[in-house]
Amino acid sequence: MSGGDGTMVLNKLVICGVGLIGGSLARALKSEGAVKEVVGVGRSEASLRRACELGVIDRAATSMADAVTGADVVVLAAPVAQTPALLSEIRPCLGGNTIVTDAGSTKSDAVAAARATLGNDAWRFVPGHPIAGAERSGVEAAKVDLYRDRRVVLCPQPGNRAEDVARIRTMWEATGARVSEMSETQHDHVFASVSHLPHVLSYALIAQILDAPDASLKFGFAGGGFRDFTRIAASNPEMWRDICVANRDALLAELDGYLATLGALRQLIDAGDGAGLEAVFARASQARTDWARQQEK
Repeated sequence: MSGGDGTMVLNKLVICGVGLIGGSLARALKSEGAVKEVVGVGRSEASLRRACELGVIDRAATSMADAVTGADVVVLAAPVAQTPALLSEIRPCLGGNTIVTDAGSTKSDAVAAARATLGNDAWRFVPGHPIAGAERSGVEAAKVDLYRDRRVVLCPQPGNRAEDVARIRTMWEATGARVSEMSETQHDHVFASVSHLPHVLSYALIAQILDAPDASLKFGFAGGGFRDFTRIAASNPEMWRDICVANRDALLAELDGYLATLGALRQLIDAGDGAGLEAVFARASQARTDWARQQEK
């Protein structure tokens, strides 16, 4: 449905998993007048009740059939391991032009789940991934501007209708996001490197210090660099557990590459090769500076 100014307005949006990601989508679309009704689905009645109190959703569904029937778009915003079960539960309720999309950080597993569970309705699934987040989780953390000027990746499938991909693109653009497209394989390779690996490293550093006999002393003197590097270790453990398992092949390849780089640095440190270390650091520093400048444009 279109509004008076020609922008898309969803009559009914269903969000499965009303936390930071799903809740922020709902807040953004509501603020733009891009949705008439938002229906929430989730495992926790208390969380759904709080989402209603905060005005993030208009109501909590009494059943999946109640939620999905007549929906324009269903968004799966739960941890990625729940995708197959949610798709199986949704399938009997699908009809009309209802489109299903997701917000998970891994895409090959989501595509495989859609093909396996939706069968002839797999054309309805348009995979997506908003590149935004925060260390806090849950509906209380949902923000109206979480997606503004952030990237969203769609991974259109051969069976998708062009108008359905356009509908999901328009939905995300209404939040202020910039939408790109790539294959699910390319997506998982890229984000294993720039998202999944950094989270593993951040968790690993915290775990290493926790296991040290002088952990409290180290934490007591940790400063800004430690805070910046480990901020993402406060992220939702369940979500990142599922991401690591779902994207294990690409993530293992990135871990192997990182370990090789660490090994090379260890050799330079062991040899006292200051010039070699500086060369590696200078190259990395310049790349980080160039990347930061590009982000400001």
